[in-house]
Amino acid sequence: MKFKSEYEAAWANVEEIHVLKTSDWRYQRPVTKSEKCCQCGSCYVYCPSGSVIDEGNFFTANLDYCKGCGICAKVCPSNSIMMVREKRE
Repeated sequence: MKFKSEYEAAWANVEEIHVLKTSDWRYQRPVTKSEKCCQCGSCYVYCPSGSVIDEGNFFTANLDYCKGCGICAKVCPSNSIMMVREKRE
């Protein structure tokens, strides 16, 4: 099937996906221990919101869009990502 759009997929422009900041939804957030990260990219691949960022020598979450689901911590083979309780003011 060929899409009748300038984009490769049936959804919106990639630049417009991260318009709504969703960080207020979460009750926990991922914290990456950069020295333990094996740079496998599992967290990047499995993140359902696409909020994982490659920092060069480790991966971390963009906390403006992370919903705190914890999938990144579950799939991390080196256990370098841990979920911590979000502190609200």
